[in-house]
Amino acid sequence: MNLKFAPLLFLFAMASSFCWSQAPKKVYHTKFTSEKITIDGKLDEVVWQQAETATDFVMVQPGNGTPEDSNRKSIIKITYTHEAIYVGALLLDDHPETIARELTTRDDFATADHFGIFLNGFNDGQQDFRFFVSAAGVQQDCVYTDANGEDFSWNAIWDSEVRIVENGWIAEMRIPYAALRFSPTAKQTWGLNFYREVNKTRFKYTWNLIDNKINTESNQAGILEGIENIKTPTRLFFIPYSSFYLNGNSFTKTSGELKGGMDIKYGINDAFTLDAILIPDFGQTKFDNVVLNLGPFEQTFNENRPFFTEGTELFSKGDLFYSRRIGGAPSLYENLGPDEEVVDRPNNVNLFNALKISGRTSKGLGVGVLNAVTRPMYSEIRNTVTGATREELVEPLANYNILVLDQRFRKNSSVSFINTSVVRNGGNRDANVSALVFDLNTKKNTYKLSGDYKYSIISLADTKNSTGYNTSLNFAETSGKYRYSFGGQYVSTFFDNNDLGVNFTTHYHSLYMNGSYRLLNQTPKLNTFNIFFNNYSEFDNRTGRLQALNHGINVNIVDKKNDYYGFGFNGRPLHVYDFYEPRTYNESRFIRLPRVVSAYFYFSSNYARKFAIDINPSFTQSDEKNRFTYGFQFAPRYRFSNKLSLVLDYTYNHLNNNVGYVGQDDSINAIYMGRRKINTHTLSLNGKYSINHNMTFNLVTRYYWSYALYNNYYALLDNGGLLNVTDTVLLDADRNFNTWNCDLNFSWWFAPGSQMNILYRNKAFLQQSQNIDESVKGNLGRVLSSQNLDHIFSISIRYFIDYNSLKKN
Repeated sequence: MNLKFAPLLFLFAMASSFCWSQAPKKVYHTKFTSEKITIDGKLDEVVWQQAETATDFVMVQPGNGTPEDSNRKSIIKITYTHEAIYVGALLLDDHPETIARELTTRDDFATADHFGIFLNGFNDGQQDFRFFVSAAGVQQDCVYTDANGEDFSWNAIWDSEVRIVENGWIAEMRIPYAALRFSPTAKQTWGLNFYREVNKTRFKYTWNLIDNKINTESNQAGILEGIENIKTPTRLFFIPYSSFYLNGNSFTKTSGELKGGMDIKYGINDAFTLDAILIPDFGQTKFDNVVLNLGPFEQTFNENRPFFTEGTELFSKGDLFYSRRIGGAPSLYENLGPDEEVVDRPNNVNLFNALKISGRTSKGLGVGVLNAVTRPMYSEIRNTVTGATREELVEPLANYNILVLDQRFRKNSSVSFINTSVVRNGGNRDANVSALVFDLNTKKNTYKLSGDYKYSIISLADTKNSTGYNTSLNFAETSGKYRYSFGGQYVSTFFDNNDLGVNFTTHYHSLYMNGSYRLLNQTPKLNTFNIFFNNYSEFDNRTGRLQALNHGINVNIVDKKNDYYGFGFNGRPLHVYDFYEPRTYNESRFIRLPRVVSAYFYFSSNYARKFAIDINPSFTQSDEKNRFTYGFQFAPRYRFSNKLSLVLDYTYNHLNNNVGYVGQDDSINAIYMGRRKINTHTLSLNGKYSINHNMTFNLVTRYYWSYALYNNYYALLDNGGLLNVTDTVLLDADRNFNTWNCDLNFSWWFAPGSQMNILYRNKAFLQQSQNIDESVKGNLGRVLSSQNLDHIFSISIRYFIDYNSLKKN
């Protein structure tokens, strides 16, 4: 083919794809009711007999497009009032005694049949609010977008009830308009789909077919019509809370602390919502899985604070926002004088308050604003000679702000502008980052063109501003059995979004090309089969050296017993150069990394069985003598009953002859590296006992032990090689790192949106650099000794108050 015509052919393919038409969508017509409906799982009100019926579900997995069995028919009805929409579902099953009904905590699907409804108040094909209820009565809810999938950190307040009947089970829901977002027009047209999962077969069905030839779900929803002239009530909610903490260990006197505060949610209109937290309390959030970090980059953690996880889909645009920066570690360090030491340094920065406003107009423009103000924080410093103490500022008063404008169009594409800023008091470091992000899809969702341009400005007192940029462009075929994607990225030397985001590597450009094949329907032996080919290369901008390279193949299989198998091979056939491990910005200092080949295997048996197990061995071999890595995961689980289950997870990793940074001597421009073995053990035990779908005991434990032993030290050469150092008096890099966390929690949802949590937590941390003990018994015994354990007992009560109920009373 003559390459000069390739761009024309590409544009022709894109243009022609816009002319393809989609299959007709199912339409459901609902009607208004003034009848009082009790959510009891009975469907005995008159309106349920008169409402239109939605049925004829089709399978999503494993037999995509297969009609549902006649003995498992799904019969759904919808009605609405001025306050909420109501959903009634009769889910037929000729063997109701086999319906899976495991009890668990909210947002955990576990081993249970499920019914769900997907609602898109703007019918823009890009975002669903999804509400599920299990046959055991457990609720799950999430926000879905094609870019981020299902985000179950979002929680709404809605009612549901289920009931097992002689021919299946019934689910009844009441979803208030406060849990949704939609345009203010008199006549509403919403995107709608229903979902059903039969756990014993792992069959998944939807009302309007989600064709797996197309890489989108929300765009394949049906239509809900008939909601007209609704007079929605004021959306104003108060969630006051009170918490009591009792802290103690063997070194300090047991102390108590009482906290209180309030969350406020206000519906500016039916599309926009304001969320605010006053005097925040995050004391009962899940603990972080801390590890021994010997690399050049900080460890990042999942966000567990509800305010920063709920409804933050807009703020994830452009990957500029890492919410743990707000309230993270202080940004400044102490200036110590002679004979001074730090007695107390705060681990985290406290918040004054935070608020966010988010929503979308009827024209598809999404607007998001998030703002948080953090308190000044001080370290306590003591003079070791005189005993005098003083305070030094380690984090000034700071304001964090994010603005997002996201314009959706053609029900599958968007263009977004994002700005993040951090302003610190007193002439300290300020940061501003802006981005333009686009995601363009052809009308039938067969091809995608996406990319971004990001620009950062860092301001320091008496210093010239530092600026940088980061840009990427990607193209992909997103439909059919065979799919591919390719693209590239360029990051300048001084691009920096780390004040409110995460970006560890700069001054590089990269290229990638991926391909895949998948079964679109089940076969006599397999439910699913996918194979992926990945190719990635990355080059340092300053020297042109290759700094990352990977070629890989990965296979995923689900057999007819719903057991999962995965395996893959990855390789780096050339030497690459690491400019970050030497911990310097000097382009002439790097370490040369060897060629490697790696393989892994993963097996996960069907969780629908009482006993299931996950097994994951892996191995990596380099072309350096005795330099290799191996590891494995062993994770059995057992479900004793629908109320009680336990999961044990043990992971072991061994790095042999690994090379890493040790230290440096600036006076002679020397950087020292070490050859080491690293062993890591992680053991966790998670247990759950549910009294009912509102009351659950949860046990989460984690013991992590990792140690690094160095056997040789080297000076780093200018060519990336290593020169043996015989005098190692100043080099002592051995590390032994132990952490223990145990949370025993009782959760009770005693009213809609209202929860009581009782938590007992004990934790311990132990780090050594000399006389490393390599025995499990010795390390576990020391970390669990009474002098290392901290004990925390806390009670927190949050109560949901609807302004409308106050007004009525």
